[in-house]
Amino acid sequence: MGYDLNTLKTQFDQGVEEAEIKKTIDGLRSKLSAHFKDYDVEVDKQLFTVTLDYLLANMPKSYLPQELQLLLNADASGRSAYVEKLYAKSVLANEHKLIPLLDSPKKLGKALEKDPAMRLMKKLFVMYFEKIAPALTASNKMQNEAKQVYLKAFMNAQPNKTFWPDANSTLRASFGKVESTKPQDGVTYTVHTTLDGLMAKYVPGDYEFDLPERLIDLYEKQDYGQYADSTGSLVVCFLASNHTSGGNSGSPVINERGELIGLNFDRTWQSTMSDLYYNEDICRNIAVDIRYVLFIVDKYAGATNLIKEMELL
Repeated sequence: MGYDLNTLKTQFDQGVEEAEIKKTIDGLRSKLSAHFKDYDVEVDKQLFTVTLDYLLANMPKSYLPQELQLLLNADASGRSAYVEKLYAKSVLANEHKLIPLLDSPKKLGKALEKDPAMRLMKKLFVMYFEKIAPALTASNKMQNEAKQVYLKAFMNAQPNKTFWPDANSTLRASFGKVESTKPQDGVTYTVHTTLDGLMAKYVPGDYEFDLPERLIDLYEKQDYGQYADSTGSLVVCFLASNHTSGGNSGSPVINERGELIGLNFDRTWQSTMSDLYYNEDICRNIAVDIRYVLFIVDKYAGATNLIKEMELL
């Protein structure tokens, strides 16, 4: 969080125009809201303590900021006291102190200037980018070049052996069915959502749930054109049991006839663990329905010329 806020701190220091600072603050509101939604300060302290102990045990002293060097000979209680003091004085771990400061850029700038966690973050990052990153980049370059020579020799020595392929830039496919799920007692995720759901969540002026006037007007008129389903509703998203991962967003979702029916972009909350453990009864990817995409292009944006170029079934 300190790293994200440092962008704003840099703008303060450079005297950037207020309009640009406001734009950055508005973006931070969204990030902070998402961050604190699942944040637990006690869990964070425990993670920080474990990481701190590992850092002090393994990092050469010359790479440690001065304040962390002072903890090298401290016992568990001394390190615990440091952690407690750091979290107590920093606004980064306190939603109720940090969020209100976004309404007063000057106060926020002063708070970040003296915040101990911000200062520690900057020292660690300066150390990384100045002393560690250059050597790491050079080492990785040397290793990659050596791996190519090694693998070539390995393949020449065993010409009949089948080696693993380089999967970069190759097509990968995941197979599943469009289907609902009941991930836990009393909770059911239906097969699809509609524009009715967007309107139900509509909050004027909200950074996450605001809607453009044009879209609201089309909804009120039920002007969905050829993109409505058989019931007259406009499907927005649908669920499927495809196994997806980070980086799959934007991938085409194709039916058994090879027709584009949607674009993958997310997973349900219960599916975020599927990189480690895939459960076909629970895991569902979320795709935006291609009819909604075409509706936005055609009816909302008025780019009918693009629709005419497509071969729609």
